[in-house]
Amino acid sequence: MLYRFLKFLVSIGIRFYYKEVKVLNDEVLLPLKNEPLIIIANHPNTLMDAMMIGFTCKQPIHFMAKGTLFNSPFKLWLLQKFNMIPINRQGEGKIKGVSNQDSFNACYKVLEEGKTLVVFPEGTSFLERHLRELKSGTARIALETESRNNCQLNLRVIPVGLNYLQAEKFRSSVLVNVGSPISVKEYVDDYRKDNGKTAKKLTEQFRVNLERVLVNSESKEHESIVDDLEEILSSKYLRQKEKGVEGEIQFLKIIRDKVDEIQLTRPWEIDELKTIVKDINRQLLKFEIRPDFLDRRFRLRMFFRQLIFSIILILIGFPVFVLGLLINIFPYKITDYIVPKLTKDIEYIAPLSVLMGLFLYPLNYGVIYYFTADYFANSVFEKLLYFSVFPVSGLLAFSYSRYFLHVTFKWSYIYHMIYHRKAILDIQQKRSILMKLILDK
Repeated sequence: MLYRFLKFLVSIGIRFYYKEVKVLNDEVLLPLKNEPLIIIANHPNTLMDAMMIGFTCKQPIHFMAKGTLFNSPFKLWLLQKFNMIPINRQGEGKIKGVSNQDSFNACYKVLEEGKTLVVFPEGTSFLERHLRELKSGTARIALETESRNNCQLNLRVIPVGLNYLQAEKFRSSVLVNVGSPISVKEYVDDYRKDNGKTAKKLTEQFRVNLERVLVNSESKEHESIVDDLEEILSSKYLRQKEKGVEGEIQFLKIIRDKVDEIQLTRPWEIDELKTIVKDINRQLLKFEIRPDFLDRRFRLRMFFRQLIFSIILILIGFPVFVLGLLINIFPYKITDYIVPKLTKDIEYIAPLSVLMGLFLYPLNYGVIYYFTADYFANSVFEKLLYFSVFPVSGLLAFSYSRYFLHVTFKWSYIYHMIYHRKAILDIQQKRSILMKLILDK
């Protein structure tokens, strides 16, 4: 009961925090005839990763979680009610009341009952697109479970790639890419002869399958180059990619593959690539223009006509913006103030913001509704409609602020095309070099 209620709340939080969550091949996650599943996933966004998988799966799931989360008898009791299984990780010490052997036995029991277990085999969480070394514990649990049950369970391990565009950003997007199942029982005979070697072999298979569902970078430096290139080259005016998060992730993969090719075949060009990227970013920051504006044909009359239309929209939408701001400013500011106080780690920003929002926003709306509803609504339908205005107004206010920023970028582009045209054309030329080098355009 607690699990279902928590899942309902978290689903609401995820839908509001992220603009788009797209799941590919989610039918693979459904268990077949009560057969057990282990879901393995990358771990870039701490608690949000577990919430995202819970949001994606239709069936109840059990999680393995680090023992330090269970550092009091109350937390141990509560988190176990939410289907979480504690594990003491090497280097973090042992938590009182948490036994790794008991935790492994709990995992075996979950799987033997035909349920679903979620494990993050990297062990730790860092916000990066680099798949770190996988621990062999997941493979050992899978192999031991099948071995104990004489390969009758048909246990499958399913890799899930959590691809966040900007994991910590409000109203960004996520692609949950579900890969092909891995059968465990074909490894069991070898496991009975040499469990350590076989566990490592299966773990390597996990890595190969996870890399297929991720935009995986070789290193932090490599990831930084790919992200910078995506920011500079991405353009809605050139139709380089499909719309939505799936298109964005596919575009990232194209850039990553090209950078990998250059690194392998022409490594001397990497430094040149970095220099061009750094120079373009410096100039874009200096002139405060968006890179995709560089793809638009500059027609002064057309741009001024668009600006006039945009200003009219801004004036019309201003009252809605003010309403949304007044209704939502309190929980927004409180969350914005408290979350940085609670953590300095970027990986915790999104989950903490969602969890705080699930408490603060309903509380805020409830107080406003209590004191104002009788003045604006009479019937039950009117009261429901009135209450629905609160969250909708907040999203509209956020969209308004984004649109206002877009208009300021457009105005900056017009200004610099009039007074600093040569400098803008220089940026366009350097960007064209990157286009040709990375996208063959």
